[in-house]
Amino acid sequence: MVDGAESASRSIVKQAGPPPPPNGGLTAWLQVTGGFMIFFNTWGLINTFAVFQTYYESGALFTESSSNIFWSAPSSYLRLLLLTGSFMALLAQAICVVIGSGLLFTPTVSLLPTWFSSHIGLAVGIASSGSSLGGVIGPIGFPWAVRAVAFITLGTFIIPVIVMKQRIKSPKPRALIDWSAFTDAPYITFALAVLIVFIGNSVLISYISYYPINKGFTNSSLGFYVVAIFNAVSIFGRIAPNAVSDRIGVFNTFHHSLLYARVTNTAGIIVGAVVTGFFSGVIVALPPDAYEEQGFGTRIGQGFAIGGLGLLIGGPSAGAILGTTEPLNWTDFWVYGGVAIAVAGFILIAVRIMKAGPKLMVKA
Repeated sequence: MVDGAESASRSIVKQAGPPPPPNGGLTAWLQVTGGFMIFFNTWGLINTFAVFQTYYESGALFTESSSNIFWSAPSSYLRLLLLTGSFMALLAQAICVVIGSGLLFTPTVSLLPTWFSSHIGLAVGIASSGSSLGGVIGPIGFPWAVRAVAFITLGTFIIPVIVMKQRIKSPKPRALIDWSAFTDAPYITFALAVLIVFIGNSVLISYISYYPINKGFTNSSLGFYVVAIFNAVSIFGRIAPNAVSDRIGVFNTFHHSLLYARVTNTAGIIVGAVVTGFFSGVIVALPPDAYEEQGFGTRIGQGFAIGGLGLLIGGPSAGAILGTTEPLNWTDFWVYGGVAIAVAGFILIAVRIMKAGPKLMVKA
């Protein structure tokens, strides 16, 4: 009788746990579709800020330094978060865009891994490629860009609100802050690396249009479309490395995928947009996968809150280095961004060693 009772008890406990992820199927891939739209309207908007930066630099609306201009941009109930975030992302380009994007982005990257097991990297990569498409559509000139973004955002947000749903619900509300994460060396070191790499990436994505125009390498029309080229190529940079990470590991993929380039002519601008566009895709697409390996929910949001400081710091600090007096200090500007990417790369190598040791031929 005792053995029978223990067996029944173990059966009940076993049944109480969540079932394994379906790792595919219509519902799971609908979550990816909804995630694609979320990335399209959050990171996609961030990826088009170079267009707004260039327009504001022209003085058509106001006259401010590059640093001050940049401050206008970064300054468990899933549907409620989606609806609230959708409203805020439509409200304004300054603080409300950031709050709305955070409400949309964080639950999305927490949700997707619960639907997949062996294809997490690919699923997140496909979803994150929405940000690249959003960055392609945005650079169509300032007045119509603003109108188009508003209408497209309103329409495309309908999809995730309808299709996205939680597969696993926490039995109790999670803590706002997971204090144990701060004593988890690989986690907090990786969060530091993401913060620094976001500094370098924000320098690139915010000034990739203004740089060639200011230096006379392109006219204003081509300068705007450099952003579209950059984001179009980053579609592949979001999907391909993430698919590879499912096989060789996210940390092995990440630290091999950081690249920065400074160019000084029209051909170099186009080639540079293609090359850096591809590798910049990794910076957005891989962190959700990496954080998922180190804990769900609070740890993912907490990690991106730390990393988000890099977006807040990168643009304004780079603008301050650039200065306001012609000729602008582009050399130190690019050195600043490049050093940030390099430092992040070395930190990611350290994280990879923490996770799997110094051996090369091992998934990590």
